[in-house]
Amino acid sequence: MNWKTNIQILDLEPGDRLELTCRKCGTLRWLTGEELQSRKGKERLSLGEVERRAKCRQRGCGGAMRLAMPAPQDTAGFVGGIA
Repeated sequence: MNWKTNIQILDLEPGDRLELTCRKCGTLRWLTGEELQSRKGKERLSLGEVERRAKCRQRGCGGAMRLAMPAPQDTAGFVGGIA
């Protein structure tokens, strides 16, 4: 079991963002918790099931997608230098 099988769509906050990347062509797309929760009858799906069902929308591709949840904190650039 991993984090994708432990989290259901209902567990997401409306503002949560999920990153979907095509394994075939590399196209990136974002989904929000609000978008997923608005799909009737799909609220109890785990994120692993969402990943398995997701297909690339790029014309002619249709490849499988990889799901990732970015870290919630802000990222900071390298602060330092050569002394």
